[in-house]
Amino acid sequence: MSQSRSNPTADIHPIIARRWSPRSFAGERPVETDKLRSCIEAVRWAPSCYGDEPWRFIVCDKSAHPEAWQKLFSCLAPKNREWAVNAPVLMLVSAATRFRNGKPNRWGEYDTGQAAMSLCLQATALGLATHQMGGFDVAAAREAFGIPEEYTPMAALALGYPAEAERLPEEFRTMETAPRKRQPAEACFGMGRWPGDSGLRVED
Repeated sequence: MSQSRSNPTADIHPIIARRWSPRSFAGERPVETDKLRSCIEAVRWAPSCYGDEPWRFIVCDKSAHPEAWQKLFSCLAPKNREWAVNAPVLMLVSAATRFRNGKPNRWGEYDTGQAAMSLCLQATALGLATHQMGGFDVAAAREAFGIPEEYTPMAALALGYPAEAERLPEEFRTMETAPRKRQPAEACFGMGRWPGDSGLRVED
């Protein structure tokens, strides 16, 4: 099966190192209910501003809710549909724009991203894989699922068991097996200053 090709420059937890975003899923292998529930539970315990839990996840299990799965699948960008067709579970992740008390929540999207990562890490720990997508029709998704105006659809998410890269069309196969790349730490982190000025300085 496809595997993560991370090459961290410092020690990180193995689950973080193993988490990645494959496109090849074993469509013939559904996600067990208990594992799906575990992923959902991981989201419940994600941090959020004032504990407001601004996230909303629409979970479309192909085996349990095929019509809902097809509805969400139809909202994906054409290129994403080429590989996501084999994902046994698709999710739509939305973020509240206001707190439950009605006041504007400028942290809702940030918190929802944290919740999605909690799901991705839990899935990785269970031997599953996830792939988050920004490529989907927001207006179509909002209409298809009756998403209230006070929520913003942020991402679609594919969940399932990873499969061999050879199952993918050649275009995606190359992307699936290419080395993963990340910017050096000093590009994004500055110790006591804005990043990128003089590099990362970590004292022993």
